[in-house]
Amino acid sequence: MKYSDFNALLAMAPSQPAGTAPNPTGQMLQMLGTLVFFGVVMYFVMIRPQQKKAREHETMLKTMKPGDKVMTSGGILGVIVGVKDKSVSLRSADTKLEVLKSAVTEIIERSGDSSES
Repeated sequence: MKYSDFNALLAMAPSQPAGTAPNPTGQMLQMLGTLVFFGVVMYFVMIRPQQKKAREHETMLKTMKPGDKVMTSGGILGVIVGVKDKSVSLRSADTKLEVLKSAVTEIIERSGDSSES
């Protein structure tokens, strides 16, 4: 079957019965259903994982204690010396730094004392 024959068959097929108009309510509901479907997909693909990651980061920041080895968003590796409300004091090599808690991206190694178990 050639491409032109296929086009001719499509042109001859009626799209809807003769003399009827499309149902505007049905078309509106179909469009609304499609929008709701894509909204739900966007929530589960983009928004929910980001909220879960932010929640995990928040709990990690609350459990930091002196002696933990951490990495900051700038790539600095250090050991926590002190924890304040919004900042953390780190010791990295011979340097003592004070960085925001939010700059800590990962706890690489927990301190040896596991008294919270």
